Amino acid sequence: MGDVMLALGRTLASLKQGKVWVYVLIPAVFSLLLSIALAIWALGWVVQQMMDYPPMTLLVGWGLVWLAHILAYLGGWMAIFAVAYLAASLIAAIVIMPLMLKHLSENEYRDVAAMGKDSFVAAAVNSVLASVLFIAGWLLTIPLWLIPGMSLLIPLLLMAWLNRRTFAYDALSMHASTAEWQSLRAQQKVPLFMLGLSMALLAHVPVLGLLVPALAALSFVHYGLEALRRSRGGALVTLEGERL
Repeated sequence: MGDVMLALGRTLASLKQGKVWVYVLIPAVFSLLLSIALAIWALGWVVQQMMDYPPMTLLVGWGLVWLAHILAYLGGWMAIFAVAYLAASLIAAIVIMPLMLKHLSENEYRDVAAMGKDSFVAAAVNSVLASVLFIAGWLLTIPLWLIPGMSLLIPLLLMAWLNRRTFAYDALSMHASTAEWQSLRAQQKVPLFMLGLSMALLAHVPVLGLLVPALAALSFVHYGLEALRRSRGGALVTLEGERL
């Protein structure tokens, strides 16, 4: 967890820079506007659709109409949140991540040579595929949400996976060679997931959650480039511009 905390610390330190805030706010504003639009035009329809299918119909049949409505609205809001987060994550991965990566690699990670492929298409395909799998996982696990606690745990795990799958590759594709990426992916699998989980937890904090897609991108850049630096033998640990 030490490396995860280091990445999170550097992420906070990067927020002292005005340019970074511009990168962070773009997906956040888009996510907010999309959430409002979906709440106005789609929430009622989503709730009605959920009321027409089990288990809501079963609850209505048992006389628990109030519980069915609560669960339907909860499911509707969770669906809106998931769509908004997913859209913001795509923007962060495809548009914002390259800008953050360029900014950080020219400042804090100048010693980490770019030995990979700067492929916009590959990064976009990776992000879109991750989004499709995220949606599939979301839909397939809906029946499990009725199990106490699963409605909280499942979205967290899915978002943690989405963060890792989307941002870990994009953070390293330009700097790591194919062999280096495969090695780091195997060695850092658990820490990368824990970093994704940390971001998923923050996503559920009111207001702050809007910033999470871009913050996740930023944190994965810090984690990935530092891990690559160390794997090459240049174990320089910096925080806020100071060597430790």
